[in-house]
Amino acid sequence: MRLALDQWRPVTSGAPEGLARLDRAAGSAAAGGADLLVLPEMALTGYNIGAAVVAAAAESEDGALDRALAAAARRHGIAILAGYPRRDGEGRVLNAVRLVDRDGAPVATYAKTHLYGAVDRAQFAAGDGYAPVVVLGGWRLGLAICYDIEFPETARLLALGGAEVILAPTANMAPFDSIARRVVPTRAEENAIYVAYANYCGAEGAFAYFGLSCVCRPDGADLARAGAGEEMIFADLDRAALDAARANATQLADRRPDLYAALARPEEPR
Repeated sequence: MRLALDQWRPVTSGAPEGLARLDRAAGSAAAGGADLLVLPEMALTGYNIGAAVVAAAAESEDGALDRALAAAARRHGIAILAGYPRRDGEGRVLNAVRLVDRDGAPVATYAKTHLYGAVDRAQFAAGDGYAPVVVLGGWRLGLAICYDIEFPETARLLALGGAEVILAPTANMAPFDSIARRVVPTRAEENAIYVAYANYCGAEGAFAYFGLSCVCRPDGADLARAGAGEEMIFADLDRAALDAARANATQLADRRPDLYAALARPEEPR
């Protein structure tokens, strides 16, 4: 499977601009031979846009944004993972991503479970759980959004659920570039899994996004990495490399779950 990650600047004029960009990105990714396009967090609307704007843009299942995403996938013959605000059955606004296949059929929908800072908490409710690992193009995929991947439990649970690749749209800003440089490769290596991390670049309100979108191999090395500006990167997933990494990495097999009960108990930081 060939991945394309499009590192772009946040949209400034709402979903119409986001959908136009999506169409261009899907065309470019398909022309580059990609099977799956991954976009940043809240790519179709912008991320740091205020609770009122987010709430106005949020749609329920099979809304206009869902239909437009499906149409773009069909038009260009490419699977797409894109983020935008969604409303659940209780009317809560969620920071969500939707994965569709090349025919536009929905494969998975996931809402961010770990909210970071005042912006996330003002705009969204937290998702209730992880999306099931799904199969696309013969690969088992897990989903995370931005801050989620900074928790080792997220990647570990997805890996234990059979994921071979974690797709992580993000909106990460200065001064936290160490996440892209060190944490994301670590998540890949400690779970012997591919991690695709698609970030913004440029500015949005008070946030200065640092880019550095990447696809990390199961041994933690970079398979592809962007710089600080707008850029589309491509990466070819290699099953032989995955198998080799898993033959050498024994952490999953050597776990001691009997020792980890404290991880499931809520504790205040000391």
